Amino acid sequence: MRASVAGCRMSVGALLNGLLVSVVAALLWKYSKLSEQAALLEEELHMTRQSQELSQARIDYHVALQALHEHGTRMVCTGKMHTDRICRFDYLCYCSEAEEFVFFHSNSSVMLPNLGPRRFQPALLDLSSVEDHNTQYFNFLELPAAALKFMPKPVFVPDVTLILNRFNPDNLMHVFHDDLLPAFYTMKQYSDLDDEARLVFMEGWGEGPHFDLYRLLSSKQPLLKEQLRNFGKLMCFTKSYVGLSKMTTWYQYGFVQPQGPKANILVSGNEIRQFAKTLMEKMNITKLEEVEKDGGSVEDEKEKKDDYIVVFSRSTTRLILNEAELIMALAQEFQMRVVTVSLEEQSFPSIVQVISGASMLVSMHGAQLITSLFLPRGAAVVELFPFAVNSEQYTPYKTLASLPGMDLHYVSWRNTLEENTVTHPDRPWEQGGIAHLEKEEQERILTSKDVPRHLCCRNPEWLFRIYQDTLVDIPSFLEVLKEGMKTKPSFKKSKPASTVHPGRVREAQCQTSVQTPNEAKLTVSWQIPWNLKYLKVREVKYEVWIQEQGENTYMPYILPQQNYTFSENIKPFTTYLVWVRCIFNKNLLGPFADVLMCRT
Repeated sequence: MRASVAGCRMSVGALLNGLLVSVVAALLWKYSKLSEQAALLEEELHMTRQSQELSQARIDYHVALQALHEHGTRMVCTGKMHTDRICRFDYLCYCSEAEEFVFFHSNSSVMLPNLGPRRFQPALLDLSSVEDHNTQYFNFLELPAAALKFMPKPVFVPDVTLILNRFNPDNLMHVFHDDLLPAFYTMKQYSDLDDEARLVFMEGWGEGPHFDLYRLLSSKQPLLKEQLRNFGKLMCFTKSYVGLSKMTTWYQYGFVQPQGPKANILVSGNEIRQFAKTLMEKMNITKLEEVEKDGGSVEDEKEKKDDYIVVFSRSTTRLILNEAELIMALAQEFQMRVVTVSLEEQSFPSIVQVISGASMLVSMHGAQLITSLFLPRGAAVVELFPFAVNSEQYTPYKTLASLPGMDLHYVSWRNTLEENTVTHPDRPWEQGGIAHLEKEEQERILTSKDVPRHLCCRNPEWLFRIYQDTLVDIPSFLEVLKEGMKTKPSFKKSKPASTVHPGRVREAQCQTSVQTPNEAKLTVSWQIPWNLKYLKVREVKYEVWIQEQGENTYMPYILPQQNYTFSENIKPFTTYLVWVRCIFNKNLLGPFADVLMCRT
């Protein structure tokens, strides 16, 4: 009996011990879960704070993280080829350890276009506006969204971002032509890339000397690739656009063929002047208004203000050795005051302020000439070239000045006197030195009188010649300048109608008649384009194409009237196809109306 009581007591004790252990274990488990949850909350708060450091925009970190896990990354692109493609992403991520962008796949992910392995032939898109350059390609790695469980917690960038490469931020020409203009008009393409959007530069350069110009594109500080490391190992952009429009570029630098204007230029001076006006407003620069009164030209208006010439002064390379003499000669020849500006000594806004009111800009060939886009309409651009450098082979600024709507007059002068040049063969190769070359090659370069056409970017003969200093021959310079100014057109301020194209001709019809078995007539008539009645056009003509059905050739006609009877080469019992379109002022072509089928 005692043994059974003792056994019962032991069983009760064991039961109590077991219960106590279970309760303690449960409490410990609950405490550990609470601690784990608290740690997760603390981590999420920390990541939220890091996201807030990037932007003033508020973000719900938990919602963003859940969206990334559930929906993954989404991508929709425009453009058929990598060279004209811009892509919009939701939740595109960047791993700073791998230095790679990451696309997270889930059941809700979208990838358009879904190129498969063609995405690597050679890339999804170009990150810069320089076409098909192998250092500018963009692509991403792919991971399942489930992999996020094993990765560092992401930092979310709540701003709408534009992700791109700057091509060469140390060079002012490249800054404007390759970066600022393309970024400005890319942002115009997408309404959410507004003044609150953030630019992210992924090429790996430092800020560079012209970083303040990039700041003008957005109210938010641009981010550099190196800075992304400071915000965590994994950054996710909630909404981003990747790539740049190439529609505003007008020049190719000679990577595939010798440099020159692009074959298909899509930008006009009007778009460039709108861009320049916006930048000037952001720099708080007021430009002298080019007000046209009663059809007067820009020149008429400029007579009422102080005309002056600007000479760009260089202080280190490609010097004008007799700059003071050149300035005096310009002042005497044109009876204007001459102002010098220098990128090394003046702020960029102060230089633009001066250039924006100048009648003429004179400079040695160089990146500083991109500032000609701030010149007023009717101004002249005068570009000087060192000895042996053919001005017809290096034309970025001539091309800019010649764009329709820029309304600038371009003149170039080239030093043809070898005794007026100072070379620097002992400088580093990147500044034109040739001491590192074989003696035979050095001799060849020294005796050459004309740099042959070449590809970019390390041709030693080109570098040797372009970094020469020049003693400008004043008589020949003035002769070239005066001769060039004789052909300067009178730039009248463009009226809206001046570049308007005609619409389609209306109510086009044909009538036929057979005169004899060998003779027929074809009469074609039409009404004027609808928009013509609202325009003042100097000259209106019509182009008619007539093609015998089944033949490959056609007969073109330019006509001043709206109907015409054709008899020459018109055969009886034959079907003809007829196209009609309107032409304004000789070169503004309208679309063809629907083809007419006319049987005699």
